[in-house]
Amino acid sequence: MGILSKKIDKQLAAYQRELIETHYAEVENMYRQIRGWRHDYRNHIQLMKAYAAQGNWDAICTYLDELDTDLNTVDTVIKTGNPMTDAILNSKISLATAKGIPVQADAHIPVKLRLSELDLCCIIGNLFDNAIEASLPLPQDQRLIRVYMDMKGTQLYISFTNFTAGKKLQKLGSRFQTTKGDGHGFGLVRIDTIVERLEGYISRNSEDGAFTTEILLPQPKE
Repeated sequence: MGILSKKIDKQLAAYQRELIETHYAEVENMYRQIRGWRHDYRNHIQLMKAYAAQGNWDAICTYLDELDTDLNTVDTVIKTGNPMTDAILNSKISLATAKGIPVQADAHIPVKLRLSELDLCCIIGNLFDNAIEASLPLPQDQRLIRVYMDMKGTQLYISFTNFTAGKKLQKLGSRFQTTKGDGHGFGLVRIDTIVERLEGYISRNSEDGAFTTEILLPQPKE
């Protein structure tokens, strides 16, 4: 029992190191995007100053309309009301976008969660990583991840849907089979372990063309 416990502890430590390294890379990607936008908008300002010097107000108005449209396309910042959820969702959305995977996210958490931040990070991070990995084999025009989070009474509801290559996934025991390595399987076990410990509910559904995971997490008692 001691040997098995040590093996699990080593797996968990390795998994947490990988999680931290992955999140660091995702935050760095967000910073690169921000630096790029700052550089672009300096150029935009210089161009509009040139139009103003010429008195070309029609050109300025047209350019402002274009910038307004551009801002709507790049403003992917999700504000759920919960700082930890905002951080993980936005970093994962940034990562998915960099890989050519659109994300539709609708997340609202109007109350302060009493869940452990590590638990929440592990659940959302693994769900997002799985959805990204499953989306990569698809043509870019068929990729899409849908995320929905909200409170249902006193419980936190989480739903992730991603499109698959058209085949219905087969179950192995209580979980769907995966072609990924041990790290992926350990991530799934981590989600199930956390949900079970919090006395929550998890459902995975594979229909032709789509895979959905739904989770309900009750608020721990104070």
